[in-house]
Amino acid sequence: MANILVVDDELGIRDLLFEILNDEGHNVELAENAAEARAARLRARPDLVLLDIWMPDTDGVSLLKEWSTASLLTMPVIMMSGHATIDTAVDATRIGAFAFLEKPITLQKLLKAVEQGLARESARRVAAATVLPSTAIAATTGATITTSSDHSVPAPAATVSAVVDTGPRATQSFDLDRPLRDARDGFEKAYFEFHLAMENGSMTRVAEKTGLERTHLYRKLKQLGVDLSRGRKSAV
Repeated sequence: MANILVVDDELGIRDLLFEILNDEGHNVELAENAAEARAARLRARPDLVLLDIWMPDTDGVSLLKEWSTASLLTMPVIMMSGHATIDTAVDATRIGAFAFLEKPITLQKLLKAVEQGLARESARRVAAATVLPSTAIAATTGATITTSSDHSVPAPAATVSAVVDTGPRATQSFDLDRPLRDARDGFEKAYFEFHLAMENGSMTRVAEKTGLERTHLYRKLKQLGVDLSRGRKSAV
């Protein structure tokens, strides 16, 4: 599950992309112009952005360049347009866009581009974690990330172990040498199990903590195979 920001001035496009990506299990935030996109970028720090090129206030390429200049282009950005020229697409790619989708966007191309963008972002974050000293990571996140002594991911199987000592103790090991969807599901299951234990099994508090609606949270837990009684048992 990823946080995805969709920026498009057409309501129909925004609603369609929201439904598709939400059905895929992602958290989706919508913006209809550059001003809303700027606020959402600073507030939510999305894992990926779908950005329309032609918008009334500031066009997508200008916004992309603005983020790049301000060192805010820290996530993959997929440009979208039904009227852009090849030169426009090339310019966006040079600035830092990850991909370009021509409208009308097919479901297959959309999901493939999103999956590839998230895979690149996941690999970037793993690479960043392996070169940071464990003491620095512990100071900023409260977690200890264990890698090999030379701070490189071992082959063929790369494993990141995280230990959190606040509240109920949680120790998880994630095998990174798997397809993105499987690795993401494994992390999400551990994430929700941890918060269930932290909140003594309270779905209301877990929903507030994770930012999900109760109905969506319940469906997500069932989909991941999370034992809903686990948090309550640990609280006894």
